[in-house]
Parts: sequence; structure tokens; C-alpha cells
Amino acid sequence: MKEIKITSGFSRLDKDEKIKLVSSFTTDSVFFSNTLHASQHRDPVTQKLYDEFSENTLGNYYFPFGVAPNFLINRRMYMVPMVIEESSVVAAASGAAKFWAERGGFHSEIIGLDKIGQVHFTWNGGFDLLNRFFPEIRTLMLANTERATSNMMKRGGGILDIELVNLTDKIPDYYQVKATFDTRDSMGANFINSCLEEFADTLRDFTAGKTELSSFSLQVIMSILSNYTPDCLVKTWVEGKITDGYQYDDHYTDLEFVKRFETGVHIAQVDRYRATTHNKGIYNGIDAVVLATGNDFRAVEACGHAYASRSGQYSSLSRVEISGNSFRFILEVPMALGTVGGLTHLHPLAKLSLDLLGNPDAGQLMMIASAAGLANNFSAVKSLVTKGIQKGHMKMHLLNILNVYKATESEKIQAVEHFKHEKVSHNAVNEFLHSVRG
Repeated sequence: MKEIKITSGFSRLDKDEKIKLVSSFTTDSVFFSNTLHASQHRDPVTQKLYDEFSENTLGNYYFPFGVAPNFLINRRMYMVPMVIEESSVVAAASGAAKFWAERGGFHSEIIGLDKIGQVHFTWNGGFDLLNRFFPEIRTLMLANTERATSNMMKRGGGILDIELVNLTDKIPDYYQVKATFDTRDSMGANFINSCLEEFADTLRDFTAGKTELSSFSLQVIMSILSNYTPDCLVKTWVEGKITDGYQYDDHYTDLEFVKRFETGVHIAQVDRYRATTHNKGIYNGIDAVVLATGNDFRAVEACGHAYASRSGQYSSLSRVEISGNSFRFILEVPMALGTVGGLTHLHPLAKLSLDLLGNPDAGQLMMIASAAGLANNFSAVKSLVTKGIQKGHMKMHLLNILNVYKATESEKIQAVEHFKHEKVSHNAVNEFLHSVRG
């Protein structure tokens, strides 16, 4: 049996030592090392900032930073920054944004900004006994977190509610302290978690010091915010007429197009296989904005997918409403975003992204991100129910394929011209390059 060697003290090595050690695990250590060194920022101060975002940093992993113009949202025009590596996403968002800008733009509203945190604990003294003392415990929790909440309260946020939740029907002796927060323009994870840990200490101290409660066992299991924020919700929509001349598509009448589009969305509402891909298309747009502004796309996606399952079946996050001669396409999605704190003001491009957007507050950023999601969803469904998704997507993917085959600039120019009227595929591109190269 091959000996397993544990690497010790890796975090204490300097960057060059780490790169040298890691490179020894690759098939081409020189290439690996040179690539990592080349990926680092030319300004040592900026690189040090990047290094401190995470641990054991060896270099920078680059994604394209793009912009989708013509996003008219609530009668204000935006250039929307998008960070994504997938071909056609920025083009699709830009196309949909321009289409709807000429027809009134995107409409958006914030339904709520509430976020949730929980103290999970066990208690063997019964719900009624603990609940009788909970108003007193709640008052102490608020008092003991005043120092942490004072600045947030000055900005209009803070702790909105604290409740005791009985879940002994799920797990014996299991309870929660469930708290609701408004963190204003901060995503609020550190603020919420600090408050929750203070709640946990208060709960422990109170039960230990109260004669009626001290003989029973209370064990705090964990204190943590929830990334499921169904009440931190944004609604965004576009609307148009169903009259020939509105020109949704060149090959279908307006009524034919709207009916096909409605059916396409309806399928995503009833079929989880289609819904998963449908919602992924929404997050193509949302994630790209979330990444560009230094927010947590993993939390945003986890929340959205949980929300899509709230009925018991995973379903589309968007829907179509038709009333008389009016067509409305709506996205209602939860997301917890911040415009202060964290990477939003540390990452140079995140700061530039927010500046490009006019330094929005958290609610405005939610509306912008959801508009990007709806734009990509509209473009995807429109393509699917008309010309098909591959024609446009593969055209955008052409340069990636050419790069795989190491095409020269001259070959790329010839290929782009050739595939204006031909279907793009790996085989087709390979055959074309063979013919060009003789």
C-alpha cells in the first residue's frame, strides 16, 4: 500500500514556497508555476489585497468582466456590469434589455428586506415552561445586543422580531430562537451572527440562573443566519401588448409568439427537469451581477432554489400573466445583497461596478440583478420557442471553439465570415480549419 503523506505547515509557507510545493504535484511544474506567477496583479499592493480575501492564495483566477447596456429599470437607464465565463449570456441580456427599453423597460419593486437568523437548541423542560419566561428572555436579548445594533438602528435597521419556535415534533426536545433582521444596505451575515451568539449566551445564562428552569438541561447546538430569505424579496416584470406590430419575433404573429412563450414558461412550472434549466438561465443574469458587485452568489442561488421549491415541488421562478390584450412576464425572487461592507468596497472592480450603477442601495441592486435575470430568462425562452437555443448560442461560442483548435487571427476572421450562414459545431469548425490549412 502506498504511503499517504500529510502536508504539514502549508499555511506558514510564503507564496513562492507554496507555488513550488504545489507545482511538484503537476505534470508540468514549470508551466504551472509560470502561469500562477503571470496571473498575479502587477501592482503588489493590489495583489496583497487579493491574497487576503482567502487563504493559501497562489494567484488570481480571471473571469471576463463585461457590460450589458440599455437596461431601463423604473425609467432609469443602466449599464449593467456582468462577470461570467459563459458565451452568449451578456449578449442575450443586452439584446433583451434593448428590446424592452424600446417598450417601456423593466418595472421593479422591493416586496421586503427581512432576513432570518436562528439559535438552534435542545431543552428538556417542555415548551410551556420555557415559553412562559420567553418575554423576559426576549427583553434581555434586545438589551444585551444594544451595543451591536445601535449603528444599524441609526440607519433604520436592526432586530425586528424574536420568537420561540417549538420543533419537538421533528426532533425530540428541539427548539429555535428565530429572529428577523433588517440589515439595510449590508448583506448582514456578520451582524446577524454576532446578535445570534449573544442571544445564545443570554438564553443559557437566563435558564441557568432561574430557579424554575435551572434543573432542566438546555444545550445550544448552533447559532447561524439562514440564507433562505423568502421575505427579502424583489419583483420585476416587463409588459407589452398582444397586437401584430409589437414585433416579438420575425416568424410568428404577436399572438402566436405570446402563446408559445406562455406554454414554454408553463412547462417550467410543472416539470422539474425543465424548471432546473429554466431557473439556471435566470441565474446566468443574476449571478453575473452578484459576482460583479462582490456579493455572495452561492447564498443568492441557494435561497432562490429553496424558494422555487416552497410549494413542495421545484418550479419556475418566473411566470406569465395574460389579461385581455396585455402580456406580462414576471420574476419574483428572494436575494440578500449588500452594497456596503465585505468585498463590495474592498475589491477594486466591485467598487467600480457599484460606481457604474450609480452607487445603488441594497434594494436598488436587488432590482438591477433581478432585471438581468429576467432579461436572460426572456432571451432564453424566446430562443427556445422560436429558432432554438443552439443557433445563437453556438455562434457566440465560435471563438471558444476556434481557440481550442489554436486558430490564428486570420483563420478566426475567415471562420466568423464562413459561419454566418452555417451551423456551428466542433466538427464543423475542425473541418473548416482543415480546409483552410490545406
